[in-house]
Amino acid sequence: MTERDPRDRIEEFARSGARRLDLTGFRDFILRGNVIDLAIGIVIGTAFTALVKSMVDDFLTPLVGIPLDRAQDFSDRYWTVGGSHFKYGDFVNSVIAFVLMGVALYYLVVRPMNSLMDRFNLTKGATTKVCPECKSAIPLDATRCAFCTVVLAPPPPDSEHAHPA
Repeated sequence: MTERDPRDRIEEFARSGARRLDLTGFRDFILRGNVIDLAIGIVIGTAFTALVKSMVDDFLTPLVGIPLDRAQDFSDRYWTVGGSHFKYGDFVNSVIAFVLMGVALYYLVVRPMNSLMDRFNLTKGATTKVCPECKSAIPLDATRCAFCTVVLAPPPPDSEHAHPA
């Protein structure tokens, strides 16, 4: 039995480990754009959630407590029934935070995106029309229905689907 140099054995082990532990696929997955975008979205969403929760706890809850003649923290309110505490104040805070989050997302994300899509006409136009005889969906360029074989009027020449002569 021949004695091998321990350094050779370490180098051989390192090479075999590198073959087994190929992280290039994982690195490519992590560095793809949509994974990074998702991570950024989660971080921003978490920060926005903390902001809304703080606004509810520190600003809106005291406003709700004023008509109830309770200027202190509303989230500490609870009912006791049979030794169990029902924290309705926390629930009210959560409902207010949820509604505020929904309203904020609607007005800060959904409406601007819909407006942008309408402005630049980013939504796809219709690709089919209805056959007047059999009411089947057929392509816009069709001159004959594939289902009932009725002859259809050709599309107008100024339409975007008209073919140049």
